[in-house]
Formats: sequence, structure tokens, C-alpha cells
Amino acid sequence: MTTIEQEQQVTDYLIFHRLPLDILLEVKDHMISQVADIQAEENMSFEEAFHKAQKLWESEFKLTGYSLFYREQIPVILKKIVKEKYTGIFRKALLLGLASFTVNLLLVYFSADQEMYNDLFQFYNSLMVMIPFLYWAFSKKMRRYMKRDFKYRENSFFTIYQQNFGLFVICGNMIFQLIIRDDKHVFRFFRTDDPVTILPLVLCLVLPYILHTIIFFVFINFYEHKKSLDKMKDFLQALPG
Repeated sequence: MTTIEQEQQVTDYLIFHRLPLDILLEVKDHMISQVADIQAEENMSFEEAFHKAQKLWESEFKLTGYSLFYREQIPVILKKIVKEKYTGIFRKALLLGLASFTVNLLLVYFSADQEMYNDLFQFYNSLMVMIPFLYWAFSKKMRRYMKRDFKYRENSFFTIYQQNFGLFVICGNMIFQLIIRDDKHVFRFFRTDDPVTILPLVLCLVLPYILHTIIFFVFINFYEHKKSLDKMKDFLQALPG
């Protein structure tokens, strides 16, 4: 039976290796279970078994780069988990982005004229920014723990998902830049016989798809972040403030 002090030793060890808290709690359960198995199988004290477990996990905590999401080096095990989780999220975001791209095209055929298309385009793309923002703004728990620099014991971020809030701000700003500019290329190409320059047309079709995909990626991050907070509910309630 692992004592509270022994569990804290494992927690402190993982905090030292800068794991986000949701990943830390997951890895801690595996490590404690492994230490207990070593104790039972090799008749060791906790300290001896824990030291052996650290040796077994040594390669997982070597530092490596992952510049796509982290400016600093991170443990190998964190990179593996992040890649696995983000690959799944990105696939979902690509599919949702494709669905959103289809909606943008349908707006062309639902519009009687260029002015109506502009209004529908602006309304729909405004929703792409406002819905994730309102989802974040009306969740007190998420506002508290979504800060990029919110840390546990000054070392461990709360979840891996809060890394990407800045991405939402950047994409939201770019979408608003699209909204305030009247796009005439797409409507002209699909609904009129007027000549259209290819490059601006391609940009007007592809750029919203890319931005919407990123927005969906961030929105799913919001959702996963909230799920992580729910899983850590008892732990978070014990925190001061």
C-alpha cells in the first residue's frame, strides 16, 4: 500500500520533469503501479523500487524538441502523448473544416446577389469566432485555468490543451480581416460570367478552410481541456483560491 508521502515523492519527481498536470496524473498512476509490482516481485523497499522504476523510465524523460507546439524542450514521453492526442484532434478538425468549407460554398447558391452573399459570409464567419469565444467566456472554470502561464507548483502546466489558446486569438483576428473585406471573386466565379483572377479566387477559397480548420482544432482543445478539468475535479477543488 503506497502512503501519501510516497505518492507525493512520485508526483514531485514528475513535476521536476515538467509534465502537464493531466498527463502527470495519468503517468503517476502507471509509475506507482509499477513501483508496487517491483516491490512485490523483488521484495524491495519503496525507495529501492522507486529508484529502479526511475531507471526504467529514464529514456522517456530525456528532453527533445517539438517546435510545432513548444518553444522549449520537453520530455520524450510528453511528445509521444501530445502527438497522439493532437493527431486525433487534427483529423477531426480537418473533417469539420471540410464541412465548413462546404457551407461557405452553399452560401454562394443561397444568395440572390453579391450583397446577400457578403452578408451571409460575414454572419457565418463571425459565428466561427464568437461561438468558441462564448464557450470559453461563460465557463468560469475554463477562464481560471486556460491561462497560458497557469502552473501547478510553478513547474507543471494544468493540461496540454491550454497551450493553444493564443492560436485562437491569431486565427480569430485573421477571420475578422476576411470579414471586413468584401469578397467578390467566389460569387463571381460560381454565379456570374464575369472574369475572375485565379490566384485571388484560390486564396478566397483556401484561406477560410485553413482558418476554420485551425479554429475547430482550438475549439476541440477547449472541449478536451474542460474534460480534463472534470477528471481532475477533486484535485482542483483542493487547490487554494
